[in-house]
Amino acid sequence: MTSDLDPEDFDSAMGITRRNVPAEKIRKFESYVAEIFEAFGMDLDTPATTETPKRFIKALFDATEGYDGDPKLLKVFETECRGGPDCRQSQVVEGPIHFYSFCEHHVLPFYGHAYVGYIAHEGIIGISKLTRLVRLFAKRFTVQERIGEEIVNGLKDMLKPHGVAVYLEAYHLCTQMRGVREISPTTRTTFWRGAYETDPALRAEFYTISGLSK
Repeated sequence: MTSDLDPEDFDSAMGITRRNVPAEKIRKFESYVAEIFEAFGMDLDTPATTETPKRFIKALFDATEGYDGDPKLLKVFETECRGGPDCRQSQVVEGPIHFYSFCEHHVLPFYGHAYVGYIAHEGIIGISKLTRLVRLFAKRFTVQERIGEEIVNGLKDMLKPHGVAVYLEAYHLCTQMRGVREISPTTRTTFWRGAYETDPALRAEFYTISGLSK
């Protein structure tokens, strides 16, 4: 048996806005970008750059498609667990899930990978949906800490599981291209809900399954 989540409730929980930017406004944005690029030194009168402002706006829109949602996340399946002793212990873990995002502070990219785990209760989702969930929140203007919070809360709202675990590891170009200009800094964040918050053994097993060192 499968069930579909209510689209309106899902959109509200996932922060989905369904963007619709008119073509006239897109052309206006392209002219703004052209003015900025030219002022900063780019020669826009070459075969390679004449379409650059247009390509930039299109690339930026595509890279932030997380605001538009993902209808394939709306289907939830009945759990495979039938009340046995492992129902509150058996983990589903997926990773590494690679993602790319934009830091909302400087609009420079950060990228990395995630491991997502949960302990099913009444519902499960297809394994590929965990990748879709990560990228739904990553493809926005955001920060790493928020992505993790949104993943654990989103999965919790969708499945009502016994527990959710998320580990994120990312490289931030805002610290490499500007500011302190670190060579290869890595930011790691963890997020726990439900059984993972109170059971150190579950957290340790999550790290082991994921191939991570505590």
